[in-house]
Amino acid sequence: MAKARLIRKMRNYIREDVFVEILIWQVPLSVRGSRHDFKYSLALIAGGECVLRYDNEAGKGDHRHLGDRELPYVFAGMDALTADFLVDVKEWVDGNPEG
Repeated sequence: MAKARLIRKMRNYIREDVFVEILIWQVPLSVRGSRHDFKYSLALIAGGECVLRYDNEAGKGDHRHLGDRELPYVFAGMDALTADFLVDVKEWVDGNPEG
């Protein structure tokens, strides 16, 4: 059986204690709850806490976490996923200049 293949792994600091971490794998079988062949986690970490995350956890499918809220996410491809995530990152950073 084919193994998962790492597509992207990156960490980019926005400020000293705020960074974006992106992990994307291409998987041989869709993650339970998703209809595509990617497993991903895109996170914004501030002060050691995850304040924003897009992921497709097995059983939950595609969704995003905004603070304490968990909302469904409609996956429309990797480019759209990344763009949507970065819009939310910008909104959070603009709204939290000190955090």
